[in-house]
Amino acid sequence: MSLISIRNLEKHYGGNVILKDVNADIKKGEIISIIGSSGVGKSTFLRALNFLDPPTGGEVFFGGEKLTKQNIDAMRHRLGMVFQDFGLFSHMTVLDNLIKPQVKLLKIPAKEAELKARALLKTVWLSDRARYYPHQLSGGQKQRVAIARCLAMSPEVILFDEPTNALDPGMTSEVMAVIRNLAKSGITMLIVTHEMDFARDMSSRVFYLDEKGIYEDGSPEQIFDKPQKPKTRAFIYNFQSFHYNVPGHDFDFAELLNKVEDFCYRHAIDKKIGNRLQLLAEELILNIITPNYGACSLAVSFSGKLRAYELSVTYGGEKSNALAYTEDEIAASIVRESAKTLQHTYTDNKNCITATI
Repeated sequence: MSLISIRNLEKHYGGNVILKDVNADIKKGEIISIIGSSGVGKSTFLRALNFLDPPTGGEVFFGGEKLTKQNIDAMRHRLGMVFQDFGLFSHMTVLDNLIKPQVKLLKIPAKEAELKARALLKTVWLSDRARYYPHQLSGGQKQRVAIARCLAMSPEVILFDEPTNALDPGMTSEVMAVIRNLAKSGITMLIVTHEMDFARDMSSRVFYLDEKGIYEDGSPEQIFDKPQKPKTRAFIYNFQSFHYNVPGHDFDFAELLNKVEDFCYRHAIDKKIGNRLQLLAEELILNIITPNYGACSLAVSFSGKLRAYELSVTYGGEKSNALAYTEDEIAASIVRESAKTLQHTYTDNKNCITATI
């Protein structure tokens, strides 16, 4: 039996249709990542499920009971939600943020609520921050408190609305570590995320949203390695590749390196591999191609299934292998030593040097 059943769900804002005829069944213990481009309705979908933004049409059943405006307050603590903006009470300490909802909504005695709150703070590694106020915490710490507060209500399902969207990479890792630990507990989770590596590794199912609904629903292996539908393939390919246009020799090389580094971080690419990709970009673009050929474009891509990495630099002009004819032998030697294979191709008046590592 499904824990959550969604039937013909719709959400309109005036004449703007965000979701239409959405159907899905979610079993207890499933971890479902919800991915898709910005604006396709991922957050709206979550908010419609627990009636924070009630659906325009259709039905949602939770544990066999139909959710309505009349019973949602009684059901909502079973459908916990963690927001990207934390939603903590700024005038309360971390501990009180966990205690007060239990006392008020679950009618739990204050002493019992405090014991549970302290235990939960320990699970998110924040025991020493119990008496702090939200403004004294980092973004990652605030989000971990928000997760602990959600857990304090003993939910059967947790809905995560882009929980790392407002965080820098270091804080993102903190929050993801907590969610990974939660996954081991068997709690059902629906997670709107742009962290593709997390979605691949942690999910039992992935929903790709497009065309006002669940465009493709499948296992992480299907969605990320063998997507069946064209828009899913285009989206996944975009997340597995990075492109950068270099206007000429005088460009912001630091920005380029930062973007390559960010691409590697998003896909959890090993730091040594990331350093080699950056080194190849530096030697090929900065020292070999732009001094002699001017404008060029960089592409970095990888195959998650094969864990193969490819960097290519495309430049114009007559057929000419810049690597073979460069006067900078040191740079050429570094490129050859950093790559497993090197290939030069010439198509449509464009030269391309491709390195695999």
